[in-house]
Amino acid sequence: MWDNAPLLRSIANALFACSVLAALYGAVHYAVHMPKLLPIKSVRLSAAPEHVAAAAVLESVRHEVRGNFFTVDIDSLRQTLEKLPWVRRVSIRREFPNRLAVQLEEYKAIAHWNDEALINSQGVVFVAETTQKLPRFIGTDGSSAEVAQRYAKFSEQLAPLHLQVTQLSLSPRHAWQLHLSNDMVVELGREAMDERLARFVAVQKTDAWRNTEGVKYVDMRYRNGFAVRQEDRNRRTEG
Repeated sequence: MWDNAPLLRSIANALFACSVLAALYGAVHYAVHMPKLLPIKSVRLSAAPEHVAAAAVLESVRHEVRGNFFTVDIDSLRQTLEKLPWVRRVSIRREFPNRLAVQLEEYKAIAHWNDEALINSQGVVFVAETTQKLPRFIGTDGSSAEVAQRYAKFSEQLAPLHLQVTQLSLSPRHAWQLHLSNDMVVELGREAMDERLARFVAVQKTDAWRNTEGVKYVDMRYRNGFAVRQEDRNRRTEG
């Protein structure tokens, strides 16, 4: 092999090429990791947050942004921002030469959940503070999605009466109870809830109901009727 000049030249050329590539890689790696090369100078929010405190975002950015345009740890910043109250999802992208663009997706609360947290329309429970006047949902562990879905359905059924659900309760026995914006309580029980509420809405439109005053409680769990509590008197109506 040592007498093979062409082979030796090929090996030497290959070693030289590898050395050049290694040197170039080292130089590029060193340059990219230089803090003073393209440092991050600003972070741009795509939209002003509605609930997230700007000071909290700024503090997270100051704590997490290290390195330069190439080496900043975007995943770490994203995970930190997603821990802030009201933040549902975060996306971050680099904007050459020295800026990060941050987009925050906030939760949209529709109700309080068990007086401990908030809940959105998909039934996702999250912890945050709010001054909004929201309905109250009461349910068991793992039932938040079902309660949110039922709230949407019940609200749709009550819309012709211009009534809103102010409290929706699902008991451990899976029975439903509604508190309405006119201070009335409606018991729907554990089965045929849509049909029972539809019957309640239909009865509300009759002349007989219009002449009834002071009803605070309606029990729709009867097969052929319903019961009402009117002030201090109880009355059952057959349908």
